[in-house]
Amino acid sequence: MQIENAAVVVTGGASGLGAAVARLMRSKGAAVTLFDRDTARGEALADEIGATFRTVDVTDENSVQAGVAAAKVAMGKINALVNCAGIATGARVVGREGPHDLALFQRTIDINLVGSFNCMRLVAAEMAGNDPVDGERGVIVNTASIAAFDGQKGQTAYAASKAGIAGMTLPAARDMAGQGIRICAIAPGVFMTPMLEGLGPEIHEGLAADVTFPKRLGRPEEYAALAGFILESSYLNGEVIRLDGALRMR
Repeated sequence: MQIENAAVVVTGGASGLGAAVARLMRSKGAAVTLFDRDTARGEALADEIGATFRTVDVTDENSVQAGVAAAKVAMGKINALVNCAGIATGARVVGREGPHDLALFQRTIDINLVGSFNCMRLVAAEMAGNDPVDGERGVIVNTASIAAFDGQKGQTAYAASKAGIAGMTLPAARDMAGQGIRICAIAPGVFMTPMLEGLGPEIHEGLAADVTFPKRLGRPEEYAALAGFILESSYLNGEVIRLDGALRMR
């Protein structure tokens, strides 16, 4: 897939990794539609880069269906999806105040895993009707995390949600092979996203201390570059790619 010919939906596109993906895709000539619950930031970014925005709750079937329909009208087609919508939560299985809140666990799974699957299945159904280009009708990139493989204390819910994304990558790619749709996932390490920006240089240095090389936090633009590489690499399929400076969490 050539990015300049792509019509890309980016979930969680109002900020962080999703915003970086949207900027990169537009800079290379792709049509872009942003999905996010943050309407103000999403509309502002869409206006800035010349994209389309739609307020979407990724966990809600009707909301995503409406978003997909609007994206199809705005761009004429959808042949790429980058799922960046997600939340980070922290709680131990049993902490000082008792057992892990079940609602928090369910919410984390619902947004990160179920939300990614919901968007993937509905966009893939739309992609299946595309005319193939060199046999390919679409590409989907989901966002896992290195927490899927070496999660830390307090990351049970988050790690479970991201392990689910990693685990569904290969079977989903096999499911969609007949329709000519590739599916991969990126597993980022510690990245400089809005959740971390306000913590200050001392915290940033501490988080980067265990990164093998380079000893810094990842940049959203680096995630976006890898997402773009996946779109354009027609033989890359069913793979979960760590993007973490060789970080292995203690």
